[in-house]
Amino acid sequence: MVVAASLAYSFESKFHLFWFLLSAAGVYLIEIGKNAVNEIVDYISGVDTFIPKEERTPFSGGKKTIVDGLLTVKDARNIAIFTFLAAAAVGLIVWHFREPKILYIGLWGMALAVFYSLPPFMLCYRGLGELAVGIAFGPLVLCGMYLVLAGSIRYEAIIASVILGFLIANVLWVNQFPDYEADKKGNKKNWVVRLGKERSVTIFALLFALAYVSDIILVLYTKNLVFLLPLMSLPLSVKAVKVAKENLNNIPKFIEANALTVQIYQLTGITLVAASLISKFIMH
Repeated sequence: MVVAASLAYSFESKFHLFWFLLSAAGVYLIEIGKNAVNEIVDYISGVDTFIPKEERTPFSGGKKTIVDGLLTVKDARNIAIFTFLAAAAVGLIVWHFREPKILYIGLWGMALAVFYSLPPFMLCYRGLGELAVGIAFGPLVLCGMYLVLAGSIRYEAIIASVILGFLIANVLWVNQFPDYEADKKGNKKNWVVRLGKERSVTIFALLFALAYVSDIILVLYTKNLVFLLPLMSLPLSVKAVKVAKENLNNIPKFIEANALTVQIYQLTGITLVAASLISKFIMH
C-alpha cells in the first residue's frame, strides 16, 4: 500500500492521508477476517492439529489460536463476521465519497478473502491459494490503493503490482514446506503437496525470476533506470533457493529460506518506494 502511495505521488503528484489510512484499515480488516476464517477451517480439517507444538516454526501456516486455546471457534467466527462487516463499511465509504470504481476491486478482494478457506471454493485447499494471495496482495491491493489516491490506474502501477504479487505468492509457497506433512494429512492440496518438495523448489526459483523479469519490464516501460533498485535483492533470492534445495527435509535449517523470502518481499517494497521518490524529487 505504501508502494502504491509512493507511485501515485511520483507519477500523479497526488496523495491524501485520510483516504490512504482509511483504505489501509479496510485492507487490514479483510486480512484479519480471512485469517479468522482460515483458523476455523484449518482447525476443523485437522491440519493445525497435525503439527506438534514442538515442531512448529514461525512460518507455519495459520496462527494456531484455536489449537492453543487462545480463541474458541465461536470467537474466531465472531471476529471474522465483525471484521468483514467493518471492511465492507469502509469500502462503502470510500466508494461513495471518494472513488466509485473501487467497488469492483473491493468485491474481488472480499470474495478472495472469504473463499480462500470457506466452502464451496476452499481455494487454499484446492491449489488456488497461491494464486489468490498473489492477486489479492499484488494487483488488487496496489492498484486499488493507487486508484483511491490518483483516480485512475497507470500501467506502471500494474507492473509494480505484478512484481509484488509474484513475491507475496512466493512467501506463501515457501511457507508451505514446513507444513508439508500436516497439509498432506489434512487433504490440503496446495501445489507444494501436489508437486512434492523437490519440484516445488523449482517453482520457488521461478517465482523469484518472474518478479525480476517484471521489474525489468517496469524499467523498460518507464525508461527509468532507478527502478532497477529492486534487483538489489537478487543475491538474497539465490541464497534462499540454495538453502531450500539443500535442506528439504531439515526444517530447522530450511526456515532460513522462509525468512529470506519475507526479507526479499520487504526489501523490494522499500526499493520500489525509494525508486518512486527518487524519480519524483531527484530525477524529475
